[in-house]
Amino acid sequence: MSSEKQNTKKEILAITIPLFAKSGYAGVSMRQIAKAVDLQAATLYYHFPDKHTLYIEALTQTFNKHADFMKESFTLQASSEQRLHQVIQQLCTLINGDTDFSKLMQREIMGGDKKRLQFLADHVFAGFFRDMNELCLSFAPDQDPHLMTVSVLGLIAYHFQITPIRSFLPGFQASHNDSEVIANHVFSLLKTVTK
Repeated sequence: MSSEKQNTKKEILAITIPLFAKSGYAGVSMRQIAKAVDLQAATLYYHFPDKHTLYIEALTQTFNKHADFMKESFTLQASSEQRLHQVIQQLCTLINGDTDFSKLMQREIMGGDKKRLQFLADHVFAGFFRDMNELCLSFAPDQDPHLMTVSVLGLIAYHFQITPIRSFLPGFQASHNDSEVIANHVFSLLKTVTK
């Protein structure tokens, strides 16, 4: 692939990812995308044969740009407790700092079709989930690693999903929106539960 074509694909994805994050797969047409990236529809189709392909590449790129960052935590020469704490900190930082990533993942999980979900499970999330399962098994050998992984991810994600209403709820403190505070809280809960 020529570098010009590759650059154009990157530019299209950079503009398209926030569109999908805001409106979801069904909420954005190829015509709207072509207009947003200032290309003729034919040129857009030259780079991406259909919306499904573009969407999958957008999701893959959004996740993969953080994959190396996360991989370091799994391979860190440290105890499983230290590695899990670092993974939780990194996930909190990621979800708090990349709203497009958070919205895309939430939209896809809540409303994605089976074909896209299967593709994401097999080609985008499988490695991360496998690594997370192994880490959870090492951290809490008496727990089901799949359920533990899902619980960790759920604990983290929900804190950020309710951010818009959190400040109105009883007991709220400004520090509750800090990703490090949330990471330490989630890790503390896990340590308590798995003792």
